[in-house]
Amino acid sequence: MIVFSLLTSFLPMVIIIFIVFYAVKNKEKGGELIVRNIYTYLVLFATLMMVIGGGISIFMAAADFVSPSGYYQSYAEYKETTQYDGKDEVKKEQISEKELRESYDEMIIEEKARTKENAVNQIIKSLGFIVIPLPVFLYFNKQRKRLVE
Repeated sequence: MIVFSLLTSFLPMVIIIFIVFYAVKNKEKGGELIVRNIYTYLVLFATLMMVIGGGISIFMAAADFVSPSGYYQSYAEYKETTQYDGKDEVKKEQISEKELRESYDEMIIEEKARTKENAVNQIIKSLGFIVIPLPVFLYFNKQRKRLVE
């Protein structure tokens, strides 16, 4: 575990030092161009991963919206929790079976509506992972094309 932690914290620094050293050593051969290319491709990779992650998140939230899944108590569990107070004693006011069933059905409908609201909220949040990095990706893609020419 400690080795993995050290590796993830020091490896990027080692790579950056290696790139800078290589660029300084090969300055007359276009070392600056190498660093600029590597930077451009790293930014392209990072923004592309963000856009892909946002797309996956939108797809998952859309699936939750179309087919909401949630935890529903069984009717017997619901009936037991509404008829007894915290001390395992029967509540003073007894609710009729019909009212209890209507209350249970209403709870299920509300839970589905809550799941759909959360899915819409997640879609809106996930759009940020597409809308924000996409212009950066397009800009750096133009830079990459310019560097190649």
